[in-house]
Amino acid sequence: MPLDAQPSYLSTAATPAGRTRAVAWWLLAVALMVWVMVALGGATRLTGSGLSIMEWAPLRGTLPPMSEAEWHRLYELYRTIPQYELVNRGFGLEGFKGIFWLEWTHRLWGRLIGLVYAVGLAWFWLRGAIPKGYGKRLLLLLALGGLQGAVGWFMVASGFEADRTAVSPWRLVIHLGLALLLFAMLLWTALSLLRPRPESGGDLPGARALRPLAHAAAGLVVLAMLAGGFVAGIKAGLDYNTFPLMGGRIVPEGYGALTPFSRNLVANVAAVQFNHRLLATLAGLAVLALGVLALLRLPAGTARAAAMGFTGVVMLQYGLGVATLLHVVPVWLGTLHQTVAVAVLGAALILLHALRRPRMRLPA
Repeated sequence: MPLDAQPSYLSTAATPAGRTRAVAWWLLAVALMVWVMVALGGATRLTGSGLSIMEWAPLRGTLPPMSEAEWHRLYELYRTIPQYELVNRGFGLEGFKGIFWLEWTHRLWGRLIGLVYAVGLAWFWLRGAIPKGYGKRLLLLLALGGLQGAVGWFMVASGFEADRTAVSPWRLVIHLGLALLLFAMLLWTALSLLRPRPESGGDLPGARALRPLAHAAAGLVVLAMLAGGFVAGIKAGLDYNTFPLMGGRIVPEGYGALTPFSRNLVANVAAVQFNHRLLATLAGLAVLALGVLALLRLPAGTARAAAMGFTGVVMLQYGLGVATLLHVVPVWLGTLHQTVAVAVLGAALILLHALRRPRMRLPA
């Protein structure tokens, strides 16, 4: 090999297409980290660990307590909040350490996501590898990531209020929704870099016919996820642990017990759980119809494979939801249910990306 020659993999990476693929794979890696973060958040919530750290110290909090004195200081802080008095009173320093480590890991992972994203963005930017037209979007993602950290503390702080043993359901849903938005934007941007143009069959009659149903199914899936956030926020999954009926009825008694009626949608256990069930069932039916139509109308290729994948993961998630309910929300099953929810969102985005309309070409 001549001295001035480069290995083929280096020369490929140095091309514009190679740099674009590198950016896409970096974004996919960050999206995967966000997925893990959502799973850790689910475990943190289900174990009641989220309120164990009562300080927001973005830099100093990177290190865990390094002395017994520091452990005792943090434990004494925790003993001042209602969750300790009403739920964990007397569980001792060792019990506190048990919930502390999960929350500390959750926060550390969030810091690592920010570091991987910020360092990667600076690296690609300085090397001139950011694809044209993507700079502002990548900076927006950086800003949203920082906002998510602030929203996370905003959520946690609500759990320190008088008579609260958990965080505000509204703030929990905002925190979850922003995490899902970040995941969606990272994944969609990466897919657009890897596959800038739809496949040749993207505008065939079958794809055009399925597009509205795919958007409707994806919308129902997202609504079911956000409704699930309220189920988690008020612990609605601990009641009505039968399926398909709730208290022997399709629509549970007391659905509209609160006034004004709008409060039932976010604060009434019966209504919140029923709404989550209803949205999940509607999403499941829409996705089943989508899967059948995809087999009948779409040619073999990316779009049909994406439709089948979306159908499969939604059915898995529905089954996990029922199992989680019937077993009264064990931590491992509830965490798995929240983890697979992100896979459902990812599958929906992959399908929508595969079905997107080809851009019109201007005449030469």
